[in-house]
Amino acid sequence: MEKMKFAEELVREFLVFRGFTNTLQAFEKELATDIGKGFQVDKILDLIFSTYIPKFESEKLIDLLSFFRNCFSYSDSNLIAVLSKLEQSILRYYIVNALKFGRKDKVLEFFGSSGNDLMRSDESWSSWFAIPYLQNPHLDPQFRVYFTEAWFRALHLSIRNFLSEVLDGLRTPALLKISSERDTVNRLKKEIKQLNLKLSQVQTLLEEKEALLRLSRSGAEEAFVRPRMFRANSTSIIEKREPFQIRDNAQVLESRVSRSNSNNNSDNENRSSVIRQVLVDDSDFGNSDLQNEEDFTEVKAVWQDTFLGHTSPISCSRFSASGDNIASASIDGTVRIWTYDSSAPTSRNATIYCGAEIMSLEWDCKSDRLLLIGTSDGGIKAWNVDAKRVVCDLNSNEAYPSILDLKCSPVEPIFVSAAASRRQGTGYFDSLGFASLTVWNMRTWKAMTVLPLGNDPPAISSLSFNHNGKLLAAGAADGMIHMFDMSAGQQVTGWPAHDSAISSILFGHDETSIFSLGTDGNIFEWSLHNQGKILWSRKLQQVYEVC
Repeated sequence: MEKMKFAEELVREFLVFRGFTNTLQAFEKELATDIGKGFQVDKILDLIFSTYIPKFESEKLIDLLSFFRNCFSYSDSNLIAVLSKLEQSILRYYIVNALKFGRKDKVLEFFGSSGNDLMRSDESWSSWFAIPYLQNPHLDPQFRVYFTEAWFRALHLSIRNFLSEVLDGLRTPALLKISSERDTVNRLKKEIKQLNLKLSQVQTLLEEKEALLRLSRSGAEEAFVRPRMFRANSTSIIEKREPFQIRDNAQVLESRVSRSNSNNNSDNENRSSVIRQVLVDDSDFGNSDLQNEEDFTEVKAVWQDTFLGHTSPISCSRFSASGDNIASASIDGTVRIWTYDSSAPTSRNATIYCGAEIMSLEWDCKSDRLLLIGTSDGGIKAWNVDAKRVVCDLNSNEAYPSILDLKCSPVEPIFVSAAASRRQGTGYFDSLGFASLTVWNMRTWKAMTVLPLGNDPPAISSLSFNHNGKLLAAGAADGMIHMFDMSAGQQVTGWPAHDSAISSILFGHDETSIFSLGTDGNIFEWSLHNQGKILWSRKLQQVYEVC
């Protein structure tokens, strides 16, 4: 009813605006009578059988039937035919009802005003013109059925069913939709306002996190003491590290402003004073759970075999998700797919020639059918092991030709590529320039977004997804660990982990920690609940760089 009243107000407003005063008066008069009764079936039936017919208001009855005929004029021919039969029965019941109450005059009046229209609509009306002159029309075989109670009940039920069926599927007038659209717009405005508020809050929080991250990058020695290696009693011991407690924002800003206005000597003194705030207690090493390499339990190989096939040194290898297949790459640009179990089928075995040095390999996490190959010329190839062909050949940005790592999401059909630019250098990591992280869609094989890393970020050497694919960890050549929220496509945190480049990074089995391996031989297990806290540590004598 609210929608109806709103539409009526719109009509009144328009008529007043245009100066259609006569139309407005007619509109108000029609509203008072409300012929259609708002398309409510019970009210329409009451209007026909309790008002117009008992009170012998034939003109109003015919107007109502004409109104319905116009309303349903757009309908199919079958519906129009049913409506015509019901209209004929209603008018015949009007005549029968008048004769029952002895009002022949009303019957004659009805035929006098509408007789011609009735004859043009249906020839069966010709016999009805004699009914006022019959002595006992209720006994006449032709008219007897119309005087029975059963016929009246059948007529009443037929009209109810017809109106219920038709009016339920009647299209809503466009004017009534305005109210619904207005309500929808108002609801959307409220939702947009709430979302904008949440967005502003998230942006504020993100800016604060980015400010803290830039602060930790520009002066990492003020936030953390980096791990350093030293020897005591000819035994390698890893210094216990604890994150430096960052001062409140006002003190940090004040100290940074004071440093920017001081000379180099005072700057060095300030930094030294910050470092001196973190003390290492030698007595803690005796009770610490940090262990030497000598404490490792010796692992014995229970099975060993040699597989031939590569003619150049192997640079990296990967097991498939099921472990049935192995992909191995050599520096001459070839990739071989093979099985270690001689009883397993070899239909997937293949040799892939990529034409450039292979820098990374990655199997699709959900199946063994797809292998991603990253090369030193910026290419990313998708190899279908069943079809034995390259199904897609992608190219990264020309400025970042080295595809250092590839990682597929364990949940979504996406993968992330870690690419790097080049520069002059003597070692592997020294020759890597800036980093670029790109998210790719594995259905369309198109780049979706580039994850933010800041200005001139060091190369990303290793990637790892958590179990649900919502978090991505990235280890960098400067020893930093970066954490990304994949749903938002933003970096959420990061901390300095190694003095050297990170060669590998991996989430722990319980998803509450993350492991990092540096080229300096240090392995750290970091807490994800307490950022910067080391849960476990080892020192390796020799580290092999593996893609």
